[in-house]
Amino acid sequence: MITLTIDVDYPFPSRAKGFLFTALNLKTGKDYLKNSKIIAKMINESNRDVKAYWFFTPATTPDSELLSLLGEEKHEVALHVASNPNAELQHLEKATNRKVRYYTVHGTERLLGQMIWRRKLGQGKAEVSKDFRPKYFYERPPLELDVFCYNNSVAQVVKLAESHIAIGTVLHIHPEWLFQRGTINHRGPIYEALKTILQVDKDLETLAISKKGFAKIARETREFQRDIVPTGRFLQKLAERGIDVFTFIERKWCFTLPRVERTWATTKDNIALLKVESYEDWWQSISKKTRNMVRKAEKSGVKTDVVEPDEKLAEGIWRIYNETPIRQERAFPHYGMPLETVTRNVLAARTEDYSLIGAYVEGELAGFVQLAHGDKIAILAQILSLQRHADKAVNNVLIAKAVDVCASKQAGWLMYGRMGNHPSLDNFKQNNGFKQFFLIRYYVPTTRKGWIAIRLGLHREIKDVLPKQVKYPLIPVYNWISRNKTRIRRR
Repeated sequence: MITLTIDVDYPFPSRAKGFLFTALNLKTGKDYLKNSKIIAKMINESNRDVKAYWFFTPATTPDSELLSLLGEEKHEVALHVASNPNAELQHLEKATNRKVRYYTVHGTERLLGQMIWRRKLGQGKAEVSKDFRPKYFYERPPLELDVFCYNNSVAQVVKLAESHIAIGTVLHIHPEWLFQRGTINHRGPIYEALKTILQVDKDLETLAISKKGFAKIARETREFQRDIVPTGRFLQKLAERGIDVFTFIERKWCFTLPRVERTWATTKDNIALLKVESYEDWWQSISKKTRNMVRKAEKSGVKTDVVEPDEKLAEGIWRIYNETPIRQERAFPHYGMPLETVTRNVLAARTEDYSLIGAYVEGELAGFVQLAHGDKIAILAQILSLQRHADKAVNNVLIAKAVDVCASKQAGWLMYGRMGNHPSLDNFKQNNGFKQFFLIRYYVPTTRKGWIAIRLGLHREIKDVLPKQVKYPLIPVYNWISRNKTRIRRR
């Protein structure tokens, strides 16, 4: 069993607001006990055996919403004594209509804290008499989870926590450090570790989060591989975790959204898409020039095959990454990547969701394709080849093999990024049978801040707002800046 003790010291996620409202004895506001409610929902959604003991101060008396989440099977209400044990016990039991069996004592050495909790200056903790009815909770020290989250990785914290859970150690947390870091007292943030321990929020694991102005925007990284229909609970989770806007696309080639809310903003998006029915149909659909390029690669000794991810393949990919810092006239982001990182990424592709295709010249890896498989589609996640073999049309034969793999797996469609931001690459895609497919991208505001950001147009990419007659002349300028930034960094 996972035993959690939760000291609900202050009522709000903001430390400043928590101090002020505690000093003024105010218990109002939309975000009252917000983090506690998030943690309670996480515990309730967990399939692990969890018992949570909630220690409330006079400033954090649970409201009806939080109480409704604290079912007695997984939760128990307890007292965190601040200054007056008997009065606080009576107040908590009356407010919650529950018998309090355990207590702990809130402590602070800071004068400001002592003043907020109306103690005598210099009094770090309230005094509790020996005949106080509730029982002191701790028989042995707990593991201070938010302390370990301050300067350790999530993996390290989870490993430590699981080892302590195995021997029955209590895990101790404070809701105020769920998302923020305490630089003075060296605590938190605990969310990532806690969700891993509780094995919840897996629907948020594949989100990519970016910041545009004052708003955080989340995008589902697998939005092209599966159909997305955001539920009210999912959007509420995003809002609770500080995400202001959620964006996703409608996979119009195979799916139509059952409903679209009026509050959702839309923009036009596009992808390079190829319908794959059979290799023979694709072969007949491409131009004679492209077919000759594939034949040229084969005559030049280029051989392609689906390969297993291993360390040898990783070394070959690493050599391709580090051949040149410039590709397609702009800086190449993978240049300089360490072999260890490449190996880790390649070995992570050992799943049914990915296929790796290698192109070899005299036994040396000359190019590769990474295919990400989804529902009714395969996505060309990456295609690269050695520039010294540019005369052998390696990329053309890799596309041909990718089409063959998709046809054999009955993928239905093959996607190759977007079109419209790189003219020479767009031509390559078109020559290999890809067509520009227009679709709708939705932006769903989850907070008022997100609604304002959408109204101000902060959700849109500059490159998508600019008209072609303005954007295309700027591409060489962007490439030049990109190349020179790389040269400066290398110096």
